[in-house]
Amino acid sequence: MRKQGGYHRCEQWAARQLLVASEGLVGMTCWYEGPLAAFDTETTGVDVETDRIVSAALVVQDAPGTRARVTRWLVNPGVPVPAAATEVHGLTEDHLQRTGRWPAPVMYEVAQALAEQAAVGRPVVVMNAPFDLTLLDRELRRHRASSLARWFERTPLLVLDPRVLDKHLDRYRKGRRTLTDLCAHYEVELEEAHDAAADAVAALEVTRAVGRRFASRLERLSPSELHTLQAVWHAAQARGLQAWFQRTGTEEVVDPAWPLRPDLPAAA
Repeated sequence: MRKQGGYHRCEQWAARQLLVASEGLVGMTCWYEGPLAAFDTETTGVDVETDRIVSAALVVQDAPGTRARVTRWLVNPGVPVPAAATEVHGLTEDHLQRTGRWPAPVMYEVAQALAEQAAVGRPVVVMNAPFDLTLLDRELRRHRASSLARWFERTPLLVLDPRVLDKHLDRYRKGRRTLTDLCAHYEVELEEAHDAAADAVAALEVTRAVGRRFASRLERLSPSELHTLQAVWHAAQARGLQAWFQRTGTEEVVDPAWPLRPDLPAAA
């Protein structure tokens, strides 16, 4: 992957921090050059209230260029897997029934793994976070009588969403902003698209690339500050998209909530 100009600014910033540390304060590394995790799912469809998770992956990388630790889960959702979904991720209903695990223990393990990232202060990259995290929340409610928020009552999960970041920092760029599009734009290799682990790795690398490219605007922000700002940015982006839908006569409703959509009483 090409080294971005912002990387050198980050090095300069880190050098300044080390100088400050030598005077008695604690030096810090730019968040995009430090430890990051990434989470992704594959599902039976695109409705967060009714569709189910069929695979998930958590990727943990301690520093850029180091080997990532990958945890994968394969789930038998207990419901039919539409052919259209299989065409996307390649997981058939028969394969999931034979090799997938029941959802209840998997959802517990996934939530626990994310909570472990929160506990050590490691930011988690989630491309289009309201989709994956809301799906996980609904699965926890469905199979564990719990919720995702309960896992983070003491220590919040710090989320980095490359879709929100890119759209805010480069808002006038035309074109789509899917993971495939972002990988092409930021020159990140994407192998086996729509495999949960491969997508998580790619989203993590895109997020690092966004940080380097826009270092002058991001390097002084902590992951906690960025988490708060992304909620504001996403809400503004949602309002803009909703206004465009209204102008074009589209009836679709855009949810401004980020990174998790509120629960609906009628959720399946």
